[in-house]
Formats: sequence, structure tokens, C-alpha cells
Amino acid sequence: MNIIFATGNKHKLQEAQQILGPSFHLKTPAECGITEDIPETSDTLRGNAIQKAMYIWDKLHINCFADDTGLEIDALDGAPGVYSARYAGENKSFQDNIDKVLKELDGVPAPRTARFRCVVALVIDGDITTFDGIVEGEITEVPKGDGGFGYDPIFKPAGYAQCFSELTPQEKNSISHRGMAMKLLSDYLNTI
Repeated sequence: MNIIFATGNKHKLQEAQQILGPSFHLKTPAECGITEDIPETSDTLRGNAIQKAMYIWDKLHINCFADDTGLEIDALDGAPGVYSARYAGENKSFQDNIDKVLKELDGVPAPRTARFRCVVALVIDGDITTFDGIVEGEITEVPKGDGGFGYDPIFKPAGYAQCFSELTPQEKNSISHRGMAMKLLSDYLNTI
């Protein structure tokens, strides 16, 4: 099945393709002629995921899905949350976001509990269905590993001694927030 994944993030695209498997061929908005930034102005992950998916649907009338993901740190009252991708400011790097989180958590004792939350919004023939994934864990004091992306070097999932960035892509996808939400998406798509 061909389906558009409303993302410009190549890491998310690779993860989603690995999770969904070979029966799905993911296309990006750019491959379909949409090169502008897709708006995400909601104050919730669910709202942003729906907004991005509907943006593609409204422009192309092609079945699609989008996700929005946030890191919620308890000691920061749930921040960065919906602002996770741009926590250190627009056009900042993954490392800038990590540095800001670690600076704000300086002096906060372990365990620094947190969770990753992902919402996937699917649009099929104009109808919206959403899928959620959550993984609990904690924020480490220093970055570890060189895999993954985003906050993976400082997020250690509950029950694991390693950060997401130290796990293989298969290990991470089997327990991650995005992995959970994409698995639900895959199960749903395989029933229609």
C-alpha cells in the first residue's frame, strides 16, 4: 500500500518504514510536490498530528498519516512536551535541545522521570483515526550512545540499562512510543 507520511524528518521516516514493513511504501510530502512547511500550531500532540495529516489530505486527497511526539519531563512540569522539536528555539539542533534540557535539570536528583508520547493521526478517505504510544523512563545526567535521534541519547526507557541511542533500531522500535503507535496503525491498516 502506498501512503504519505506527513514528515520531513528522515529519521522518523526510516523508523516508520522499519515498523510498518515492506507491505507499505511510505511517500513524503516532498515526493508529492508539497515542499512548504506543514503547519503544527496546536497546543496538543493530538491536535498537531491531526492538523498535519489534514493539511496533506486537503491538498492532495490522498490517504496519509502524521505523527507528533513529545518528551514530557516531570521535574519540568511536562516540558518540553508539544515543543520538543523546537525546545531550544526555531532552527536549533537536536544537541541544542538536549543541552537545554540537561541545563534545566542540573541539580535535579535521579530518577528524573519522563515519558515519550506519540500520537499518529491517519486520514483515510477524509476520516481521521488516531493511535497513541507512551513509553516511561528517565532522563540521564549525560548523553550516551550514538544511535537514534532527538532526545534518544538522554532517555533511558524503564526496565533498560541503556538509552534509546544505545539500542539497535529493532530494539528501540519494539518498545518505543512511536513503535507502539505505528504498530497500532499497521494493525488497523491491515484490517481495511
